[in-house]
Order: sequence, then structure tokens, then C-alpha cells
Amino acid sequence: MRSAASHGSEQVFAQAAELFGLMSSPLRLRIVSELCSRELNVGELMERIGTTQPNMSQHLAVLYRAGVLSRRRDGAQMYYRIGNASVSAICRSVCVDLAIAGDAD
Repeated sequence: MRSAASHGSEQVFAQAAELFGLMSSPLRLRIVSELCSRELNVGELMERIGTTQPNMSQHLAVLYRAGVLSRRRDGAQMYYRIGNASVSAICRSVCVDLAIAGDAD
């Protein structure tokens, strides 16, 4: 028989695994990285990342539905920003650590 605390921690681990799965795409990590410091529209993201509009839209939609990103419309433009600061902090930390480790090699 499991305790309530054990059940709660299992739920936390399941949510963390879901988040890590969501962020397992290099393109999604790049999107989050670009949005860490500023809000950008879809065209600006495509220019910085170098992918097609359909591909960008698909990844933005996944991140938005998961709560990682927030968005707002300004006329015909859709602007995206980080919607979950914890996610961006985790991604930034991992990417910076990997970059530093790569420089040390």
C-alpha cells in the first residue's frame, strides 16, 4: 500500500518526465532559448532559428498547449513569450552547462 506522499511524488515524476519529453526536441529548446530574453513574433523566430513556417507553427503550438509559452496577438502578428519561468530556467541551466563542458574539451 502506497502512502499519499509516495503517490504525490509519483505524480511529480510523471509530470517531470512529460516535460522532459516535450523539451527533447532541439528546435523546441532553441525556441525557448530565443524567447528567454524577449518576446518575438513568428517571423522573427523563423529568421533566428531557420526553419519553415509550418514546422515553427507546429512546435509553437505544442509549447503553447503545454503552458511553456504564452502568446498575444497584435494585428496579424502573433507574439510568443515564456509562459513558465521554471521551464526556461531548467533549459537555460542544462544548455549553459553543456556549452561550458564542451568548451572545456
